[in-house]
Amino acid sequence: MCRGASQVDLRLSGSAALSRLPETMDDSAETTPALPPLLERQVRQRPSAVTALKSKLKRGVSCSVPRVRSTLTGLFPVVRWLPKYKLREYIWGDVMSGMIVGIILVPQAIAYCLLAGVEPIYGLYTSFYANIIYFLMGTSRHVSVGIFSLMSLMVGQVVDKELFLAGFDLNEDSSPTVSEAFNATLGANLTSQVHTVELMGVPCGKECYAIGVASVLTFLAGIYQVLMAIFRLGFVSVFLSSPMLDGFATGASFTILTVQAKYLLGLKIPRHQGYGTVVITWINIFSNIHKTNLCDLITSAICISVLVAGKELQERYKDRLKIPLPTELVVVAGATLASHYGQLNLRYSSSVSGHIPTGFIPPQVPSFSLMPRVALDAIPLAVISFAFTVSLSEMFAKKNGYTVRPNQEMLAIGFCNIIPSFFHCFTTSAALAKTMVKDSTGCQTQKCVLACIIIVSLRGALRKFKDIPAKWRSSRNDAVVWLVTMAATALISVELGLLAGIVFSMICIIFKFQNPKASLLGRVHDSQLYEDVEEYRNLTPPPGVRVFRFQAPLYYANKDVFLRSLYRAVGVEPFAELTRRKKEEKKAASLSLKHQKANGAKTNGEAAVQLKTELEFHTLVLDLSAVPFVDSSGVSTVKGTLKEYKDIGVSVLLASCNASVIDAMREAQVFGKNDKDMSSLLFHTVHAAVLHANASFAESQSSLGDSEV
Repeated sequence: MCRGASQVDLRLSGSAALSRLPETMDDSAETTPALPPLLERQVRQRPSAVTALKSKLKRGVSCSVPRVRSTLTGLFPVVRWLPKYKLREYIWGDVMSGMIVGIILVPQAIAYCLLAGVEPIYGLYTSFYANIIYFLMGTSRHVSVGIFSLMSLMVGQVVDKELFLAGFDLNEDSSPTVSEAFNATLGANLTSQVHTVELMGVPCGKECYAIGVASVLTFLAGIYQVLMAIFRLGFVSVFLSSPMLDGFATGASFTILTVQAKYLLGLKIPRHQGYGTVVITWINIFSNIHKTNLCDLITSAICISVLVAGKELQERYKDRLKIPLPTELVVVAGATLASHYGQLNLRYSSSVSGHIPTGFIPPQVPSFSLMPRVALDAIPLAVISFAFTVSLSEMFAKKNGYTVRPNQEMLAIGFCNIIPSFFHCFTTSAALAKTMVKDSTGCQTQKCVLACIIIVSLRGALRKFKDIPAKWRSSRNDAVVWLVTMAATALISVELGLLAGIVFSMICIIFKFQNPKASLLGRVHDSQLYEDVEEYRNLTPPPGVRVFRFQAPLYYANKDVFLRSLYRAVGVEPFAELTRRKKEEKKAASLSLKHQKANGAKTNGEAAVQLKTELEFHTLVLDLSAVPFVDSSGVSTVKGTLKEYKDIGVSVLLASCNASVIDAMREAQVFGKNDKDMSSLLFHTVHAAVLHANASFAESQSSLGDSEV
């Protein structure tokens, strides 16, 4: 469409034989051009940039009661739906669902703190505060936020890195051993120097420093998400494809499984810092396998068996069971009682999570001194947290017939991280089976039991390996993206795995653009439909005409691919054809000269004339219906193609161009000055272009015959 304010009249001449043709016609009818319809472009008057900016600023700073109401209801969607809440109809189901999911959440919240490298109580805080904020600001009616294994793993890697740099011992087992407990009972003075780091003017131990790092990381991740929402960057989620996210989650599940394996065996192995965590951790596990704690090993085997059996029963009888089985809670409660009354820690040195305090800790401002150190680490956390939240929100919204707003979701999850960071919480995202929980507890749960809960919860992600053959059959590109992302995440690191997945997905898209489908088209019987001759049977190429379709944008990066595909499809490269003709002409001239000398007669040049009529087609139609856009390089390529084929006596016509492609062609004067040749070069259908080509060729042949007579 023309970018000017004037109205553009795209009336093609009768000789162009544009569409308004009968559905079926015989050959004689097709030679008669039909009167084309009038296509009149809409008038577009774009305001100037200054005018548009003034209008946006005026709307942005204007204040009125309706605007304040709209802003508040947009920022807090709860204001819209809460007054419409059907109390009698919904309350009992919601209360029951909240109680059940809350019971299941408690052991998971405690367990995921092992991944995050913080004390178990902070997992409960995180789930509590995040759900309240999302209740007020979220647009999804079904998804609740809370701790998530992948987020906990990424937080834990940053926490361990900062603890290591601060000089803390990464041996996570800080519970007393048998000898220490015995000496403590004898009153022995075993005072030792405890390493501390000053944080906000206060000496801070390992646990204090760990939650301080996690809180700062969470605060920055929330800030990034709010900024992305303010600048309307919610569209970035479209670059995180489903295969890439699935591969990333599966690769991270391998890392989580590896990190938790030492707890199953009761081994005291610090978490590896740097790349290759999975490989190096397994090497360390097998190097220390002889130090396995049999009590932890037996407990782990029993817990995994019970958890897997509970999950299988849940899946098999999910239609009959009205509520989910609280298997995790049963396992934690049973293991806690066994550990406490059996004194497994004192007798067998079995590691425990320790006492979990009750109540809430006073809020505290995140440490500003730590922000520069974790500013980059917070970026992948912000992106992944938002991506999983939006994907789950949209999934449930489509299933239940409503919509969510990606930018509002980003704003909501951002505040779900910013505000809880003042209350000693770590990064959250959407989680399938979590909702608001408020619980106070004190227990002596074994760490191997919590590791079992985490590992069994990874079954869904690890089962993705079963889908590889189906992915490969459906889309090899998606399968390769999944495999590359999974391998990079598991074998290198979680952060680089995410980056590798995004980059590789982009490369695959570029590769598709660089290797698009290009084909010749044939006519379907006597209809006006033209399709790929390689994909469909019984298609007839129009006589004397080659119809070429290119199925990709035509821009600077693939213009050479376009030309190579075109030359290969039609079998004629203009430059090579011109070179061949010149050689043949020289050869013919030389042969003529020899004959002239030998016979004393002059050649009439018939051989040279015959060289110009050797091609099997007289017209090339470019079907650009599958070209969404062209840039200046693409337009130059089309313009050059028209000229090069014209030099060898082949006309080039354009068909089925969209409005933006036509505008680009007009601006580059592909149709001549003032679009004088538009009616003879541009057609709205392939069939109209073919009819025009045959009519023009027949007319030219007739004129040539008359001139010869």
